[in-house]
Amino acid sequence: MSTAAVLLAVALWIGPGPSIVRARAGTTVRAHDRSGWPRPQARGPDPLAVASSLDVLAVCLAAGMAVSAAATATAASAPTKLASVLRRAADLLALGSDPSVAWSIPPNLPTDSVDAQIDSLLRLARRSASSGAALADGVAELADQSRHDAGHAATAAAERAGVLIAGPLGLCFLPAFVCLGIVPVVVGLAGDVLQSGLL
Repeated sequence: MSTAAVLLAVALWIGPGPSIVRARAGTTVRAHDRSGWPRPQARGPDPLAVASSLDVLAVCLAAGMAVSAAATATAASAPTKLASVLRRAADLLALGSDPSVAWSIPPNLPTDSVDAQIDSLLRLARRSASSGAALADGVAELADQSRHDAGHAATAAAERAGVLIAGPLGLCFLPAFVCLGIVPVVVGLAGDVLQSGLL
């Protein structure tokens, strides 16, 4: 027991300080910045952010919240474009606007910059308001489709990366194969042929 305690004390004494350990774990950014370690690079947009926001909207609607309240609650954690569309729709619905106007593409967003998921949500909400269909089920299906599309996009990106990696690997391994596999065989055969007197 005392040997283990002494070894633990020595490890703590000569080991890295707690701020460095926390920085390696990524729990404190400030200690990470002071230690001189490089900051992790920011990643691109989350491909599943829209799907998770649509899940939140579907759950709020299924729980019985009003459409404007559910849109307001979802906009707090949604990606930027979806949040602006949801806030606009919630505000217009709270003011008593027609749902076809509230769930239209905002005038400040160009039509070509609206994502396919957001456009599908707007069409679904307009159809639901005019036909009386359950919006919660449609939004849940839209979230599933969005996750499915993100999975396909990730698979396609991984396959493209595999194809792009094959070129440099071929450039590295092909000369090595020729030098280590074919040249010794040809040299060995040429030596045998020249010694046998056939040429």
